[in-house]
Amino acid sequence: MKNVYVHFPFCRSKCSYCALKSRSGSTPDERKTYIEKVAAGLEAVASPIDTLYFGGGSPALCDLRQLKAPIAGLLGGRTEFTVELHPLDVTDRKLDELASIGVNRISMGVQSLDDATLKAMGRPYTANEALKAFMKIRERFSNCGIDLIAGYPSDRSDYSRLREWPLDHISVYSLILEPGARLSNSKNNLSFPSDDETMDAIGSITGILETMGLERYEISNYAKPGFECRHNLAVWFGEDYIGIGNGAHGRTGLVRTDSGNESFVDAKTDRVERTIFRLRTRYGLDTALFPEWRETLDRFAEEGLLSKSGMVYFLTPRGREVCDTILAELV
Repeated sequence: MKNVYVHFPFCRSKCSYCALKSRSGSTPDERKTYIEKVAAGLEAVASPIDTLYFGGGSPALCDLRQLKAPIAGLLGGRTEFTVELHPLDVTDRKLDELASIGVNRISMGVQSLDDATLKAMGRPYTANEALKAFMKIRERFSNCGIDLIAGYPSDRSDYSRLREWPLDHISVYSLILEPGARLSNSKNNLSFPSDDETMDAIGSITGILETMGLERYEISNYAKPGFECRHNLAVWFGEDYIGIGNGAHGRTGLVRTDSGNESFVDAKTDRVERTIFRLRTRYGLDTALFPEWRETLDRFAEEGLLSKSGMVYFLTPRGREVCDTILAELV
């Protein structure tokens, strides 16, 4: 089985924190031409596939009905088909369009529950409007969730309001100041929370989500049992995935692709890439292929950052805060 990610580099406006390959101001003709290229890419994929993920940018700015025929040839009875939505994408017409091409999972980017923060981010809606949009999605799709960002300057989100959202899944990301993002250029004029304050906010969110029945199955991701994002799990578990479109990455065997450009890795690098990010998940990192990692991981276990069961290591709550540091020592 295969996993496919399609990137759509179009958005209404560039959010202050965003450094992804996306842009505003596209024309209908540009989007139509892009969709034609995506269709050709999908037609080249051998069926069936296990997961299909449309990310961006805002995929819904395109007329996705043009992809119905190539998509139909890929979907099997268990294919997870996710589309990312902006709250302003959520209309009856667009939801009908998504259902008609086989979408069965929605991820809506909310980013904050504080109206002032949403405005500062460049997100032109209120928290209440986002909730109304999500409730409309909830009426049509049985698997849907949202994204939030923790650590934005002066964010005063009342996370207890998450109990109003009938969530199957939520991703909670710590703000990262990426080079090229507008927010990075104004960082000296803003008051950012400390790392500890951001971790405290995520801890508060985690506690609330646990009372709602959502389990933390990866550092940034929570889901009700059975609603974990299978596409993301496939990537973390080292499966192959095909990337289609500008800004899309892929991995097939020893071949890596970035926006269609190929590069190659050696066999050991491939094994490392396919193994190491399991540590981010609740399933842990099995060191059977890399016994040389155990000395380092045992040291982190002694510091209370990891727990251990046989050859498998798991992040502790403290370990989740420094996972990148642990991984960096392994490679």
